[in-house]
Amino acid sequence: MRRIFLLAFALLCSNLMFAQNQLHKNTDISNFSSSASHWYGIADKHNIINPKKNQPKYKADQLEAIGDNIIVYQKENGGWPKNYDMTAILTPQQLDSIKGAKNILNTTFDNGTSYTHVAYLAGVYNVTHAARFKETAVKGIKFILNAQYSNGGWPQYYPLQKNYSSHITYNDDAFIGIMKLLKEIGENDTEYGFLDKQLRNSVKAAFNKGITCILNTQITDKVGSAAWCQQHDEYTLKPAWARAFEPAAICSAESVGIVLLLMQLDKPAPRVIKAVQSAVAWFKASAIKGTRVETIKAKPDTSKFTISRTDRVVVEDINAPQIWTRYYEIDTRKPLFCNRDSKVVYSLAEVLRERRSGYAWYTYSPQKVINRYAAWASKWGVKNY
Repeated sequence: MRRIFLLAFALLCSNLMFAQNQLHKNTDISNFSSSASHWYGIADKHNIINPKKNQPKYKADQLEAIGDNIIVYQKENGGWPKNYDMTAILTPQQLDSIKGAKNILNTTFDNGTSYTHVAYLAGVYNVTHAARFKETAVKGIKFILNAQYSNGGWPQYYPLQKNYSSHITYNDDAFIGIMKLLKEIGENDTEYGFLDKQLRNSVKAAFNKGITCILNTQITDKVGSAAWCQQHDEYTLKPAWARAFEPAAICSAESVGIVLLLMQLDKPAPRVIKAVQSAVAWFKASAIKGTRVETIKAKPDTSKFTISRTDRVVVEDINAPQIWTRYYEIDTRKPLFCNRDSKVVYSLAEVLRERRSGYAWYTYSPQKVINRYAAWASKWGVKNY
């Protein structure tokens, strides 16, 4: 009898630990950090509300209060606006302003918006079992499904805006953030068991369409298959420009999240395997050795955008880990940079000071893919480039 009791107790503890791990993952307020930092750090006349001085915040364990904030911010179409702090304790006036703007549909996936809100609400529902959190999460999932293009991609904003944000957007992991959520919903019966069968099937179908879109947008140029652009035309699927200094080019950083997602697929199809192999081969070929980038103090440089007090320089260093530029030119595969006038240049030194010090032109992130590739290739019995 004592043995049965101990086994039952161990099973209970195991289940509780699993639930806590799932809850921790989905109710991690750091998922809102990008939007929150923009709200506090960048004045925006389009914001419905702006932060007060020393705006108080809820603690991370005040799940229900933060969840109620998320409900308040949700728009009529089920999505959320970006660049607000979900943990901020709102004043009555701020609360009234947000509630009065429900019909302003500036809803987006940029800066970790909308898909993170759905995940958080699911976590809160699994703790509280309060129907309002489930209902808001379901509405948010339907917003995500409605925003998907028939080709499987997602824009940055939905409803669509008449600018580059209507392109299929891999930038800042918008597309991949959505896909991770849909994958979790499709595979996690514990955390998302409150969804009905029809909605779960719709989510799985949307995920599969998303994978097809990823495969269809992989860049193939005169050299061969490579990686992806930050954004692709929503009709032709070809690489597309975004902001004036964000060219249609092969993009190393955004491609990392794409490849890591493909490597998570169970029993990958031959086309998926080929896409991963091609991208890894490109990552290895485009790596820059013996180089590091230093941020140095510099005399203040004033532009209409900001006052720059630092500069960035490229330094030769034979001991430096391999690094990648953010952009590579299609067909030539040359490292690529760009100024706000959309003129392409081929070295960081040719970028004007404000953009040189104010944008992430180099990255180490492709190393994550390279480090995991051998184990992935071994698992699925494919060629290790």
